[in-house]
Amino acid sequence: MRINRVVPNLTVTDLAKAIAEHTAVFGLRPVMDHGWIVTLADDDGHQLSLMTHDASGPVNPEVSVFVDDVHEAFDRARRAGVEIVHPLTEEPWGVTRFFYKASDGRVINVGMHTDER
Repeated sequence: MRINRVVPNLTVTDLAKAIAEHTAVFGLRPVMDHGWIVTLADDDGHQLSLMTHDASGPVNPEVSVFVDDVHEAFDRARRAGVEIVHPLTEEPWGVTRFFYKASDGRVINVGMHTDER
């Protein structure tokens, strides 16, 4: 399994204001907008996601780790004994993902774009 990218997820109350702030400070631009989460990026692949609430998960994850084989990652998480807080799910926006809770309580979103399989 290979990690493709790691993206911090910031929970915000005012998505439009957060987008304006981070685009002004860093020069990032929106590359994905689902209404509840917006990912900002630059031409070098740096990314930052801003979210009000997760569309299907029980909590907002603090970071998203995109891999080339989410099924292998899920099997590894189960073998590691971490708490799965959102099951392996094929989401309607084209991502297959799950969440686990790390020992420090942080929630990690592990996903793969469905078309990468």
